[in-house]
Parts: sequence; C-alpha cells; structure tokens
Amino acid sequence: MSMSDIQYRLDQKRQILGAFPGPKSQALDERRKAVVAGGVASTVPVYVADADGGIITDVDGNSFIDLGSGIAVTSVGASDANVVEAVREQVGHFTHTCFMVTPYESYIQVAEELNALTPGTHEKRTVLFNSGAEAVENAVKVARLATGRDAIVAFDHAYHGRTNLTMALTAKAMPYKTNFGPFAPEIYRVPMSYPYREEADIKGEEAARRAITMIEKQIGADSVAAILIEPIQGEGGFIVPADGFLPTLAAWAKDNGVVFIADEVQSGFCRTGEWFASQHEGVVPDIITMAKGIGGGLPLSAITGRADLMDAVHPGGLGGTYGGNPVACAAALAAIKTMKDHDLNARAVNIERIVTERFTALVEELGEAGIIGEIRGRGAMMAIELVKPGTANTTKEVNAEAAKAIAGACLQAGVIILTCGTYANVIRLLPPLVISDELLGDGLDVLSDAIRAAV
Repeated sequence: MSMSDIQYRLDQKRQILGAFPGPKSQALDERRKAVVAGGVASTVPVYVADADGGIITDVDGNSFIDLGSGIAVTSVGASDANVVEAVREQVGHFTHTCFMVTPYESYIQVAEELNALTPGTHEKRTVLFNSGAEAVENAVKVARLATGRDAIVAFDHAYHGRTNLTMALTAKAMPYKTNFGPFAPEIYRVPMSYPYREEADIKGEEAARRAITMIEKQIGADSVAAILIEPIQGEGGFIVPADGFLPTLAAWAKDNGVVFIADEVQSGFCRTGEWFASQHEGVVPDIITMAKGIGGGLPLSAITGRADLMDAVHPGGLGGTYGGNPVACAAALAAIKTMKDHDLNARAVNIERIVTERFTALVEELGEAGIIGEIRGRGAMMAIELVKPGTANTTKEVNAEAAKAIAGACLQAGVIILTCGTYANVIRLLPPLVISDELLGDGLDVLSDAIRAAV
C-alpha cells in the first residue's frame, strides 16, 4: 500500500468559521474550571469533537491542521481504520482481566512484535505498562537489580516524565519539577551534545568523552547502573546529538557493565524515519523504553531489553493492574500494521525533506535579520530553534517570545503547533505520519507567514 491508499473520514482542510474559542468551547471551559484541577493546562482553548488524518475539528465546527499528533501519539492518525476496527472487536470480547491474573494472547503478540522491531538480533524480553514515565521507572528498576548498582546517569535538557523518579531524571524545573521535591536519589546529570549551542566546534565523540570523564570522576563507573538518554531529546528541544555521541556512550557502557537505556517514548515507531531513533547510528540499546506512538492513541507503554537483564527480576517484581490492557494491545497491533502497510518510515523521511526544504528557503529569504537559528530533527520529528534577529550565527540569543507569538498566530489561522525547549524557544513539528502533502503544505505556509511576521 502507499499513502494514496489512505482513506479519510473527515475533509482534510482547515476551516475557521469565526472568532474562537466558539460558544460551545467556552461553555465547556466554564464547566472545566469548576471540576478539573487548575494544574492541568491545555495548549489550545478549543474542545475536540472529531479528528482524522491531519485534521482536528472542534465542537463549534472549526477545523484545525494538526501538527502535534497529541505529542507524537497519533502517528497513524486519531481514528485509523485498522485501530478502530481492532478496538471494536476486542471490546466486544473483554476489556480487562489483568495479565498478571488471567493472561491473553494479544499481550504476547505485542511482545513478539517489539522484540522483532527493536534494534539488535539478541534474545529479548518485553514487559507492557501504561505510560512513558512508568516504562522509564521500570527500566531503571531492571537496571539496578540486574547490576546491583544504584547510580543513574541522565543528561542536560532531558525529559523523562512527571513521577517522582522521572522528575528527578528530568532536567527542566518549571513546570515539571518546581515545588514537587524532594526527588529520588542517586540521579546524576552530565552534559548533552547540543551542536547548535556548543561553545566550540566539538565532535560527537569528544562530547561523549566529556560526559564520560564527568561520570568517571564524579560517580565512578563501578557505581553506575545505567545511562539513560533520549536518542533525540524531546521536550528539551528536539536536540539531535552530534554523530558519534551515542555510539561512544554505548560502547563505554558495554565496556563497564553499565546498562544503556534508550528512552524512545517520543522518537519511536517510525517518527524519525526508522522504527527507533537509535537505529540512525546503529546503536543497540540494552533496554529501550516505548510509549506514545505505540498504541494508536490508546495508553500503552513497554520496555524491551536483553533477556538476561529482564529475566534477572524475580517473578512478581514487574507488572501492574492495567499494564498491557487487552484493548490497548489490540490497538497497538493494528497501529503497527498500518505503519508497515503504508511504509510510514518512508513517509517520515519525506516529511523531513519537505520541512527542511521549506524552512531552509525561508532562512535564505529572511537573510541576516532572520530569527531561525537552526532547523533540525529527523523524519517527522522536526524543530525550528528561534533566536533574536541577527544573532543566528553569533550570540544565538534565545527568542522565546517569538515562539509563543508564532504558535498563537498559527492557531488563529487554524494550525496547531507545539513549542518546547529548555529555553522555550523551539517550535516542534510532529505531524501525523498519514497527513497528506497538500495539508502539510498548507500548515507550513501558515507557519512560514507567522515566522515572517515575527521578524
């Protein structure tokens, strides 16, 4: 099958009927304020009625181009036909039994798929959970038990979740960590490879040695249970480390009996043009954490790792009431089928080409006065880092104000984009992989105009 075979339920066209949020969204927002905790924030002030392909429609009839995919979750679209049918079929049989009580085949099928799809030909084992943070927590549990060590190494700009342990692993304080401590101990942070913001021209191997030297001097290799890293950092700004950084870290980990954990929660499942971002440099993690795109929109996460590590845990040491829920497993199997049927890895590569060409041309158009510092990413995980006018090649002064203004302007025109970054100055593009070229082009037109207006 090809992209041309994809059938959409909704008209793939943006349409803003008037000022928004409209009256129905406003009414829902008033109800929300009375019952939903204020600590839960929403980026877009409208309420969804339907979604399909690259379009989200709200309760007032407006249609928005979705360039966020629910934060890289709905890679196959928000109502993929395979996922919908699989969920309907499963719900008609049973919604839950708890795999730890009365198991079922679909859990095993998902594990078989993940063992085959993740990097490496070694023997593997998989455990299913509910969220990315839960997957990370359990990967750390396995690494600590298997090695008999305590220390976990994380990186500058990292994001790993909102639970106590994953907040400790996360680098950015606000809004994720502020006033939520104290945090879990034995977490150590070392420098990331951030090519655009390195003080000097440093190769990936050199950046890795910088981190390794800090680990050896400040922690000691014999104390480290695991290195935990996002192959492409997500919330930190879609930071792609310099070539050689990840392989050098992985090699050091192997030589020192340290578990190398790749957090692929946001970068996995065709998002970067490979099944997993680790594959771009041939890195084979000891354990890989997954969530987001795995379940076609349903909550599911997983860790897949070397059989000797995973099987080191005593029976009953891993699990959870809802982990590997049968409905979510059915959705995951269907989503993976869609990814294979439509070769969504190739589609992600094409999206990268479209985005890169479009905004490289915009950089040339705006010239020295432009505000685009860097265009980076892989596949359909692309970012535009914004700087103050004229500083892109000099001081690289952070321009968070422009990122906020551009996101707001895009929304007013009917395009949903997300921002991110340690300095809140990065526009991230995470379109559904099934978005059409026409709809993607329209969304990028709107974004380009918003960037021009912000200069």
